[in-house]
Amino acid sequence: MTKIVPAITRDNIEIVADLAQTIWTEHYTPIIGAKQVTYMLDKFQSVKAVQDQIKKGIRYYLIQHQDAYVGYLSFSIQEDLLFLSKFYVLKQERGKGIGKAALLFIEDQARELGLKKIKLTVNKHNSKSITAYERMGFTNVDAIVQDIGNGYVMDDYVLEKDIT
Repeated sequence: MTKIVPAITRDNIEIVADLAQTIWTEHYTPIIGAKQVTYMLDKFQSVKAVQDQIKKGIRYYLIQHQDAYVGYLSFSIQEDLLFLSKFYVLKQERGKGIGKAALLFIEDQARELGLKKIKLTVNKHNSKSITAYERMGFTNVDAIVQDIGNGYVMDDYVLEKDIT
């Protein structure tokens, strides 16, 4: 059984930061290198960074499977679409339908908000995630490079999914 739990308490935000540390270090170090992973974790996924994002209206959720927290997601509303900023599941928990259950939750949230599209960005070299998103109905609509400071960039594809 997979449940999606709002991450609004300090304890839940600390769990998000811990999951980010584990998932990002394992998954992104081979793609972007350890230094950029460390920089991005501090800038975007530390307890303080997540708290600041929540204050700005970004919604964070923990993904719970059985009795354990196995991932997290976050999104914001951008004009007429839901921007899926974070969507991560622990490596050992992938392939169990957890991502699919979480995406159904995300789609339901978008519909409840009256939005017709979900948009996300994914690193151009993150081929496994790109394939997974395409299997879930996302299409590649653009490529972007964003300066994130300290000499680092995010070199991403933009993917979208219509949910009408």
